[in-house]
Order: sequence, then structure tokens, then C-alpha cells
Amino acid sequence: MQELTHYIGGEHVKGTSGRFADVMNPATGEVQAKVPLASTEELDHAVQVAANAQPAWAAVNPQRRARVLMKFVDLLNRDMDKLAEALSREHGKTLPDAAGDVQRGLEVVEYCIGAPQMLKGEFTDSAGPGIDMYSMRQPLGVSAGITPFNFPAMIPMWMFAPAIACGNAFILKPSERDPSVPLMLAELMEEAGLPKGILQVVNGDKESVDAILDHPVIQSIGFVGSTPIAEYIYGRGCSNGKRVQCFGGAKNHMIIMPDADMDQAADALVGAGYGAAGERCMAISVAVPVGDETADRLIEKLVPRIEKLKVGPYTAGNDVDYGPVVTKAAQENILRLVQTGVDQGAKLVVDGRDFKLQGYEDGFFVGAHLFDHVTTDMDIYKTEIFGPVLSTVRAKTYEEALGYAMDHEYGNGTAIFTRDGDTARDFANRINIGMVGINVPIPVPLAYHTFGGWKKSGFGDLNQHGPDAFKFYTRTKTITSRWPSGIREGGEFNFKAMD
Repeated sequence: MQELTHYIGGEHVKGTSGRFADVMNPATGEVQAKVPLASTEELDHAVQVAANAQPAWAAVNPQRRARVLMKFVDLLNRDMDKLAEALSREHGKTLPDAAGDVQRGLEVVEYCIGAPQMLKGEFTDSAGPGIDMYSMRQPLGVSAGITPFNFPAMIPMWMFAPAIACGNAFILKPSERDPSVPLMLAELMEEAGLPKGILQVVNGDKESVDAILDHPVIQSIGFVGSTPIAEYIYGRGCSNGKRVQCFGGAKNHMIIMPDADMDQAADALVGAGYGAAGERCMAISVAVPVGDETADRLIEKLVPRIEKLKVGPYTAGNDVDYGPVVTKAAQENILRLVQTGVDQGAKLVVDGRDFKLQGYEDGFFVGAHLFDHVTTDMDIYKTEIFGPVLSTVRAKTYEEALGYAMDHEYGNGTAIFTRDGDTARDFANRINIGMVGINVPIPVPLAYHTFGGWKKSGFGDLNQHGPDAFKFYTRTKTITSRWPSGIREGGEFNFKAMD
């Protein structure tokens, strides 16, 4: 059985803690590798290596740092199929979905190639008599990222690409469930010309997370995961004086107005609700049709589409709509919540509880589920299920539908489907949610805008990627400069007194 490693100082380093976690094949339920779980001492060693390497990297001019990222993009495109296959094997998502995971990370790297422009400061000539004033953006030093299982390529690149472009060294603590792709990304960064020690990959669990939170050398921390863990990391990291951005859970609503194109809305809900087995923080998990007639038409359109979804292993290629969920525990939790929905009175229109895949009976597959007549006091409405389960909450009016999304504790993403521009504009202006789609079900911004939720979906005042990333991974220093002026007499300056 394969034993994975850490990546420290440009080398694959075996774990020394004696602790390991299983890396599963979600399609078969079999253990396919062991990943070491770092001790506090191993994490400290990686930080010291990063701290020693960082000053020389910060001294490299931004244009040359950007050239490393340019080469990295070329290598990502070269190895796209290899990365996607490794990702699918450990995560379970389909190959096209896995390639999309890599592609969305690549796009942020492409944006970070513009680091020379983003790192320019400001200058004011003659702010006072003989006084100039200017600012510069300087790297923090050593930064760290704690990333989730559901996007093992994209989210690490969202974090380490801007951090490194700004002149920082970076410690990546990926999910122990699918750690191979982060290790491959570190190898590719060094092949692209990144100096050894600037990007370290340290695999681990809570012990290494706490070591990151408490380490005095680490200056900033990024996190994506569940809200309880986001709150823990944000609180402990901030109390230790670190700059922290944390992104947590979601319960994304899509409002369907009576005038919406119902075929378009149904197609959007199927893709956004069931793609990647629902294991996306931007997945639509709540459909809110306005009016019973709209709801009935929507359900009529949804049912045959959902019943035709094909579930299977990534090795089946393009014939599969989504694969297994990541662990047995996740599978059991999803099915438990589905049963809770039934017990609490929701109508299970499409029932995937008995789904079994011949030849893969031990895999972590979950059939597609569709609920109707869900109410806001039900657990399936309040909880982020993170699985292929779509809940329909019927609203009598637009205002009632808007209130459902606004009153929920999560505020990651939302969408509205309508042909009415005034309704769409009102929705976009009033909704208290960070990312909004208008006839777009999953409104993940492109790399040159920023990604981030509101309420209990996001903690910290700066978002991921886009201009916010360069602000997060740098400090602003402002310099006030005064040079005395004079006239040359007899070959020497006679300086005038200045106020």
C-alpha cells in the first residue's frame, strides 16, 4: 500500500509522528493509501524552512515571481489529465468535474501573473514643502492555508498562488482525505522555478491545525470548511494576532419566479443541486418557487430529469453525472438527514435511499433525492447536507421567498430565475448574501473578482482571490520623505531653513 509524504524543502519527507490516516477510494470503499499526520514538531520544522527561504524570495522582483506562475500554468495544462485522474481517484468526482476543479484554480494563477500591477503602491508629489509621500505593499512573511476535501486543487491554488506572488512563503495543510493532488501541485511549482522551501505541504489533522494557529512565525491563515471549524480557526487565529480569513458552510437558495423559463430553471437546479454529488459550498440545496402553480410546474419538470441522473465511478467517463460522496460517514449522514426529512413531514418526491450500484456495493454512493413541501423548521432546511438532496420550499409571494434566503444563518450564494429585470435588480440590491446569480445558478465569480460569503458563511473582512487576495497577503507601509532644498554657491549647497 502506498505511503504518502509531506513536502518540505523541495523534498518528499516521510512522516515521523507514527500517526496515519486512511486515504479511501470512495467508489470501492477500499483503503488505497496512508497519509502521515504531522506532529507539532514536524509543522515547526516546515515553518522554519519556509521562514529561512522567504526573504530571498521576497527580494525577487514581482515580474520574475510572475514568470514562475506563467510556467506553472503551462505545467498545469500539460498535466491536466494526470491531475484530474488523481483527484477523481481520491475524491470520487467525475473526470470532467475534476478537470474543472484544476481549471478554476489555474484561472486564479493566471490572474496572479498580474502581480506587478497589483503590488504597485501610491505616490503623492509635494504633499508638503519639500515632502513626498508614498506607500508600498510588502509581503507578510510566512502564510498558511487549511483547505477542504471537496476542491483539493482549486482552493489550494486560490490561496498559495496570490500568497507566493506577493513574496510570501506558504504552508499548505490539505485535507487528509485527498492529499495527492496538493503534493503534485507543489512538485509542479518547483518544476516551474519556485525556490525550495517557498511552498510546503504538511499533511495532518487537528494537531497540525492547532500548531499552525499558535505558531508565532505564521502571519496569516486561510481556511475553507464547515462553519463550526471556521469559527474556531478564526477565533483562535485572531487571538494569536494573525490575519485570518475563514469560509464556512452554506445553504444556497434559488428563487424561481412565475415568469421564469421553467426548463431553464429545472436544468439549472439539476446541475447546481446534484453536480459533484452536492459536495460544493455553492451548490443549490433549496429551491423556492413562488406560488403553488410555479411549484407544481417546477416539480413536474424536475422529476424526470432527476430520475435520469446516472451515478457511478469516475472510471465510467462521461456516462456519469456524479460519483460517490467522499466517505462512509458522509454517506450515512446524508441518508440520516433524508430520513429525518421524511419523519418531520416533508414529501420525498424522488427517493434515492435504496440506490445500489452493481459491482460497487461497498462504495459511498448516494442516490438523488428531491423533497417538496419543506418548511423552515425542518432539519433538512436548516442543515447543510452536502449531498445530492434538493429541498423545495414553496413561497406564496416574492417577499416571502426573499425572506427565506435573508433569514437563513448562512449567506454564501443565492440565485433568482426570472424574466423581469426590475425583480432581478431588487433581488440583487436587497439580498444579504455575498454572491448572487441572476438566471445563473452557481454564481462563483471569475478570478479577477472576489469570492466570499456573508453571515455565518464567511469570517474576516477580505475575500478570496481577485484584488482582495493581494491585500490579504501584504501589509501597506506608508513613507513620508522630506529632503531639504538649497542652491549651489561656490560648489556647495547652502540649505535654506524650512518650516
